[in-house]
Order: sequence, then structure tokens, then C-alpha cells
Amino acid sequence: ADVAYLRSVLPSTTDDAFFDYLATLDASEVTVTAIPEGSVVFARVPFLQVKGPLLVVQLLETTLLCLVNYASLVATNAARFRLLAGPDMKLMEMGLRRAQGPDGALSASKYSYIGGMQTGTRAGWMGMKRSTCSHTPGTLDNARGCANPAFPWQELPPRAGGDPVDLAALAVSWLQRVCDLLQTPPAKANQGELAAFVSYAVTFPCDFQGLLDTYCVRRSGLPNFCAVALALHQLGYQAIGVRLDSGDLAQQSKEIRRVFRACGAHFQVPWFGTIPIAVSNDISEQSLEEFRREGSEIDMIGIGTNLVTCPLQPSLGCVYKLVEVNGSPCLKLTEDEEKMTIPGMKTIYRLYDAAGHPFMDLMALEEEPSPSAGQELGIRVLGQLGETTKVIPSTVEPLHRTYFRDGQVCEPLPSLPEVRTHAQVSLNLLSPAHRRLHEPQPYPVAMTERLHRLFLEL
Repeated sequence: ADVAYLRSVLPSTTDDAFFDYLATLDASEVTVTAIPEGSVVFARVPFLQVKGPLLVVQLLETTLLCLVNYASLVATNAARFRLLAGPDMKLMEMGLRRAQGPDGALSASKYSYIGGMQTGTRAGWMGMKRSTCSHTPGTLDNARGCANPAFPWQELPPRAGGDPVDLAALAVSWLQRVCDLLQTPPAKANQGELAAFVSYAVTFPCDFQGLLDTYCVRRSGLPNFCAVALALHQLGYQAIGVRLDSGDLAQQSKEIRRVFRACGAHFQVPWFGTIPIAVSNDISEQSLEEFRREGSEIDMIGIGTNLVTCPLQPSLGCVYKLVEVNGSPCLKLTEDEEKMTIPGMKTIYRLYDAAGHPFMDLMALEEEPSPSAGQELGIRVLGQLGETTKVIPSTVEPLHRTYFRDGQVCEPLPSLPEVRTHAQVSLNLLSPAHRRLHEPQPYPVAMTERLHRLFLEL
């Protein structure tokens, strides 16, 4: 059917033998080698090589670039956020509403996870924890005119068993005690918001969390949450967190933590002071730097727009170039030096120093012998091709593996958690000078003297 469609749209002068040939295409003649998924890859290093009949491998170009460009871009963006936040901060991907369509959103979630994020978008089908609640319940209950809210599902049995208790009435009594402690008038706490919190708590008593800034954090959201959380505690349940989505997030987190600790001490509820605080609201790399600089009590950060749309670099320039035909190396010549290709089928090696950090990637022709650890190498660094550089690696690692041959996948494909772990290990191996996000030391990529001579000849 595909061949028939092409026959209908291509010029009528197209040779019939061309369509006959298309019907015989066979992927078993294709071999694919690649650097393992989740590895750190540097500019000009070929991370995927495809061998096979020319027309077959040309047909793969657009598909392969589509698959690797966005994946690498988003995983890299997520890794930058993870490096800024540090290993212990929980980072939640929340980009579903901003990504380019449902496929783009789920792809972004997958590759964000590889880069080091927890994921909220795919929570339903990845078996991960639910994301946080929205503003809608609070505003909806307020829109219903809940000055003295009637709670349709307000009874909750104690966790240890027994007769159901009116959670709404219990929360109202706790609200008075919390407001007395905080020295804020109970009348300032929005009753519709309290109704929403109670409904949420009755529905999810073991997973109660509150979005505090629907109205006013200090006068409404915070006391309402504390009241419902303490009412739940009285029945044997424990709230799991709060979220902020506007304002000075770092400063508010510190104020909320003070209130939680005060309530925990005053009402003798020790765990109350450690309730997790999550934040969102157009979080960027700059936001994370500000949180670190100012100090905060934030436990989880939700990142959406600036993660999945990659505004600092909206696209990644991966390219797919012909480097050899029938055993004859070839290259693209251009006035733009960065667009000139490196000829020939190549093997890629990562060279490590005595401290275990990679310090250079080396491209060699496929037929060249592998460099050895402890042996001096004469190489040419890209951008400095006019001079030979001598290096002595402590360890040499071949990067490419063969993943597809004779029509079959021939290397076990790792799971997403394995790829994610490999990505973090790869990043952690980099020296701090190469890993820093501001003015990093350039990571050198080089070619062997033999490859350099071929390059000059061509």
C-alpha cells in the first residue's frame, strides 16, 4: 500500500523498477552501532553509526534524527536542572500542559525521567506517586457560595477503626485553635477552601495534601490546611504535604516551615514540623539558583514549561552525514568549519585521567588498533588541528556497541531506570570543571594522527 501511494504521487516518468525495488527493501542488511543510551556525549562525536545499502540508510535519516534530537535535548535539559538542584532535592516533571501535543508531552516526561526528574505527567501508567492537587476544588467550593459550607461527604472513620467522625466539624474546631496560635482571625480563612480541603481529606485520608495559595497563604491556605491535617491526625492519619504555586516561594516556604514547627510543638504532633513543602510556578534554572542562594525549606520542585519546551535551547543540532561509500571515505566540504564532517567509519574512545574523570574523547578509524592505557598518544584536538598534542590516558573505554545486525537487536536494551542510573553515573564521572553549568571548561574531542592525515588528503 505504501509503494502504491508513492507511485500515485511521484512523477509518471518515474521508472517502474524503482517501485519494484522499494518493495524489496530489507532491514537485515543494516548494522547500527551506538554509544549506550544515557551516556554523556560531546559535540562532533558520532554517537550513532548506520551501515547498509545507501538507499536504505538514507531512508532512515529523518526518522533517526526525529527520535534522537528531542530525546537528547530534553534529557540534557532535565540533567541541567538535576545538577543545579543537587542529588537530594525531589524534582517533579509537570510539563503536560505546555508540551507540543500529547505525544510530545509523554516523550518529554520519559526523557525528563532519564535526565534525573521524578515524573508527574506519566504517573498513571508508570506506577509513580500522584501529582499534587489543583486550585479548582477550592475555587469551585467558593463559587458555590460556601460561606457556611455543607460537606456532603464529611464523615471519616478513625484509621484504627470505630464509628465515623464528622471531619468537617472537627476541622472547624481545630481551625479556631490554629488561628489562636498564629494570631490570625478565623474569619479570614476562606470557608470554600476549607470545604475543599475537607472533601479532599475524606477522599484521600492517607494522601492528604493542600495547595495553599488559592486565596492567601498566611491568612487562609495555611491555617485551613493545618486545621484539616490536625483533624486527620486526631483520627490516626498523617498529611503528606503542601504546594505553593505563586509569590516568593523561598520566603513562603520558610514561613510555612515555622508554622508547621510551631503547630507540631504546641499541639504535640512531632511529625508536623517535617511536612514536605512542594513548589511550582514557571521554575527555571535561575529559580533553582535563587533558592540555593536565599536558602529555603523546599522539599520538592515541580518544573513544567522551562523543562519540556527547553527555552534556553529550543532544538538540538544532531545531523546525519555520509562518511563512507563502498569502503571509500568521504566528507562534506564547506566554508563553515563546524559543518565539515569527519570522514570514514570510526571507533570512539573515552580517555580517563588518574582520578577517574574523562578528559578527552578520541575518534579513530575503525581499522586502527585500540589505544592502550598508560601509552602516550599523539592526537589532534578539533579546533587545534595545526598542532600535535601528546596525552597519556590512565584508562581507555571504547564507547560504541553494536545494537542491530542481520535484522535483529543484538544487545540487551536497558530499562528506563537503568538508563536513568547510567545517565547520573556518566554525569558524576565528569570533572567539576567540565560539569559546571556556567562557563564550563571546554571538553576536548580529538582525532588520531592517521584520521587527521585522511582528513587532510580528502
